[in-house]
Amino acid sequence: MDAGNDTSQVFASKQPRGAALKAASRGETNIHLRERGGGGRVHVFKGWREQVDKPANGPAWLPDKVWKANVKKIRVDHL
Repeated sequence: MDAGNDTSQVFASKQPRGAALKAASRGETNIHLRERGGGGRVHVFKGWREQVDKPANGPAWLPDKVWKANVKKIRVDHL
């Protein structure tokens, strides 16, 4: 959601945190996720991403630094 309105982007996951991580990996910082269906809830997250060293078991084509997404749940709003 952006300024109380739905956006064209859809981030789907079984849990709200998974969808928030997808949004954070694309650089979103203020994340509001509306539940699909008749849930009537909006999950609010703070997201960020940081560059970290690639994993030790990472493939050769992976660059030395990769982006890692993180989120922190702020609250749940009820519509």
